[in-house]
Formats: sequence, C-alpha cells, structure tokens
Amino acid sequence: MPDPTPPLSGRRAQAARNDGAILAAARGVFVARPDAPVAAVAQAAGVGISALYRRYPSKEALLATLCLDGLERFVAVARRALEVDDPWDSFEAFLRGIVDADVHSLTVRLAGLFTPSPEHDALAREAGVLAARILHRAQEEGNVRADVAESDLPMIYEQLAAIRLGSPERTAGLRQRYLDVQLAGLRAGAAEHGSLAGAAPEPAELGARWLSKG
Repeated sequence: MPDPTPPLSGRRAQAARNDGAILAAARGVFVARPDAPVAAVAQAAGVGISALYRRYPSKEALLATLCLDGLERFVAVARRALEVDDPWDSFEAFLRGIVDADVHSLTVRLAGLFTPSPEHDALAREAGVLAARILHRAQEEGNVRADVAESDLPMIYEQLAAIRLGSPERTAGLRQRYLDVQLAGLRAGAAEHGSLAGAAPEPAELGARWLSKG
C-alpha cells in the first residue's frame, strides 16, 4: 500500500533536517552549559545563526521546544512500557527507557529558565498519569514496595540523570548500574528491611522548580 504522506519538498526537507540538528545540538550545549549563548548551538548544529533565529526567535523559545521534545519522549517511553503485560517487567522497562532517553538531564539543568506553555502542562500531566499507572499496577501485583509514591519517581530519574562520568558510553553504563541498585530497593521485598525515611515530595515542590528565574 503506498504511503499516503507526501514527501517533503527540498526546502521543507532541509528545514526539517536543520530543525533536528538544532535540537540535538541545543540538547548537548545546554545540558553542558545552561548559560551558553544561542550562537554556540548554531555552531554545534552547523547552521547559520539567521537560520536558527528564523525557527527559534529567542533562547527561551529554543529551551521551551527542547523541553517539550523531552516530554514527548517521556510519554512515548511510558506508552511503550504500558504495552508490556507483566507489571514488574513494564515498570522496569519504563525506568530503563526513561534513563536511556536521558530526558531528565533537561529537568536538572534547564528548569526555571523558560516559562512553560499550556502544551508543556498538558504533556506533563499525561506523563504523570502514565507513570502513576505503571507504578500502581506493579504495586497492586506486589512487585513494588507500597511506600513508594508517584512523586518519588522524578527524584529517581533525576538522581540517575545527574551521573556524568567519562565518555557518553561510560555514563550510560554507570546509569544502568545504579538503576539496578535503585530497582533492588524498589522491589516489594526490600520493604522488609524498613520503611522509607521522610515524606515523598509534594507536587507543588516539584512544580516550583519550573517557575521562571528570569
């Protein structure tokens, strides 16, 4: 059956390639240096500064798009994980997918540097609903300890995203190593050694990090 989607014209195809290159470059530049100028992104992407500004009129607009892309990746990982029948396998696939996607490096580095839009808010709510569904399904089956709250999960993602050591390959390997440690502590049997200390973050505490610092 022929593909009903018409191919992009030469100019539109080039614009799409430029956009992908800009976002990939922006991710690398701003995760390393949130205060980097937009010119550093254009240089890393191999595009002219005028081409970048035609697509993103300000650094804030670029940061907002970058984080929107991160939310879309999160939602895609969560949806795939929900297709896994076994609740523990689904939960593990979800966490490993989020760590591999490295979307929370954006949270750790860029929160508060732009004003979230209604689209950000809607995707963030969807991401939270999907993550909660994955967690609760595993808890109901007795796979994950009952004292883990939905708001604990972002802290786990961010702890792992904070690991940066050596090459990208070394960093990825270390994140998986410490995810194994986290998963062992999340299993229901780990609760036999004592309850979790303190209280999980309040949603307002997590959300406050995204208030603009400008």
